[in-house]
Amino acid sequence: MSSITLEQAERLSQAAKAKANEIGVPMNIAIVDEGANLVSFHRMDNAWLGSVDISIKKAKTARFFDMNTGEIGKLSQPGGPLFGIEHSNGGLITFPGGVVLKDASGKIVGAIGVSGGSVEQDHEVASAAQL
Repeated sequence: MSSITLEQAERLSQAAKAKANEIGVPMNIAIVDEGANLVSFHRMDNAWLGSVDISIKKAKTARFFDMNTGEIGKLSQPGGPLFGIEHSNGGLITFPGGVVLKDASGKIVGAIGVSGGSVEQDHEVASAAQL
């Protein structure tokens, strides 16, 4: 597999929605393919409108740099090697909630971005959706 399929993206979205329902927080869930192109997007009922863009940017950020957005956030603090990176690529999100998606061989095939709760909740929901 070289990129995530729509069928896989839909399964991942279902897993993320199930986790969001379990913790009681409506979420925006975006999944991008290996080229950082949007494959699937779901806005749960009552999820914050402002989080639509954030979830998409979290997914793209994770794929652009092949690391979870929380890790990029650690590197982008003042004095860090990636300080200011959030201003590149039309705006990135450098806090948790964007997670890379890997196939069985470990190859990155896309990413998921989740937004609507605390950053810890966003990361928890995104991490629940794995291939």
